[in-house]
Amino acid sequence: MKISHIEHIGIAVPNLDEAIAYYENVLGLKCYKKETVADQKVTTAFIKVGDVKIELLEATSPDSTIAKFIEKNGGKGGMHHMAFAVEDGVAEALAECEEKGVRVIDKAPRGGAEGLQIAFLHPKSTQAVLTELCEDPSKK
Repeated sequence: MKISHIEHIGIAVPNLDEAIAYYENVLGLKCYKKETVADQKVTTAFIKVGDVKIELLEATSPDSTIAKFIEKNGGKGGMHHMAFAVEDGVAEALAECEEKGVRVIDKAPRGGAEGLQIAFLHPKSTQAVLTELCEDPSKK
């Protein structure tokens, strides 16, 4: 697997508008896109810092992964995952990880925000950091 760059850092937030206001009004950054990913029960907002994106994630349903993460975190958000862009394709990267004994959450790539193919690796196999593999946008 060849990782080209950090695609984004995912941060779960209880209130997307409040989080965006913090990044824009305090840090002087700009939200360039909001998107709802219905099958993941989440609304995302993207902010770019240099070459890295921050993905803010707000749950759209109380049974979503993000809602459960926030509840487990005492109602507060926090870093949810680290996403890496892979040059050789998400399916290939997943297969390589499984061959190396990494526990995967997704057995096959699925659609994610910004139209990218994604898959997650289980934090029990990734040094306690939920890891997302993303299609490299420059290879689309």
